[in-house]
Amino acid sequence: MNPFGTAVASLFILAAIPAAAQENVVNIYSARHYQTDEALYGNFTKLTGIKVNRIEAGENELLERIKNEGINSPADVFITVDAARLAKADELNLFGPTNSTLLAERVPANLRTDDWYAFSTRARVIVYNKVAMNPAEIQTYDDLANPRLKGKVCVRSGSHPYNLSLGASFLAHQGEEKTSAWAKGMVSNFARSPRGGDTDQIRAVAAGECGVALANSYYVARLMRSDKPEDRKAMSSIGIVWPNQATTGTHVNISGGGLLKNAPHKQAGVKFLEYLASDQAQVYFADGNNEWPVVTSVKISNPALEQMGKFKPETLNVGVLAKNQNEVQKIYDRAGWQ
Repeated sequence: MNPFGTAVASLFILAAIPAAAQENVVNIYSARHYQTDEALYGNFTKLTGIKVNRIEAGENELLERIKNEGINSPADVFITVDAARLAKADELNLFGPTNSTLLAERVPANLRTDDWYAFSTRARVIVYNKVAMNPAEIQTYDDLANPRLKGKVCVRSGSHPYNLSLGASFLAHQGEEKTSAWAKGMVSNFARSPRGGDTDQIRAVAAGECGVALANSYYVARLMRSDKPEDRKAMSSIGIVWPNQATTGTHVNISGGGLLKNAPHKQAGVKFLEYLASDQAQVYFADGNNEWPVVTSVKISNPALEQMGKFKPETLNVGVLAKNQNEVQKIYDRAGWQ
């Protein structure tokens, strides 16, 4: 039997149990697929006594399921990565209010909206081949569109949320005309047609297939912490640039979640979200999955993040990033960034 179907069936059974018998349960639909998150869920149950039932799948599949389940949905909390995906759930009117003073105090204002919250961040950095490139020439995202980099830029698809969110940031800071020019310049500089994920871009830079690439910081940190000789060799060839340090700061995206409007266990759902903003959970995000905590007072111990050093992040509200996505996709399509 399909394990996903089994899990969903079990949650429908749970939904039929009287509320009093379920008060120590929270049902989570998660599009985060990291083994290290197991510690998050286990620790929450240990601290609160609340059992976690979890379904993992792609965000589109989960959102469609929640929408179709309607008021009978057993899901309490939706978790995913990237502001665009959380905004999609918001557009579908799936989230409900948490009314949590703790979350308002712990999560910075630019990393939350009225209905959903960021719990970890990752930066969109420039990686470069230390032999082939001069880092002084690639200090901003704008520099990636400079004609001097013709044939040297590797990047994943323009339809991927990571790049859409970066474009949304660019659009917010510089407007449509400059964003369009930047996208066209990027396409002119491609070393190859966009393909693969961020790790593939990093490996291509290390191999000399291209000189520079865009990658989310946690992919870089993951390779830095790898025990595989080939990964260590690749990273010895790679340098990292925090873009736009003299201006708007490096683009930052998020992983986050929110309480669902039809959550049958609202109190447990809010407790889980509040737990994700706790010091313990924030450390799991950082040390376990190479992401930065959103709670700035939290102390972490991740050698890769420490080696990458401190940087100036942008401070755009994540809701702004989400709202600009559709326009950015049109700009990328016109530029030929497929």
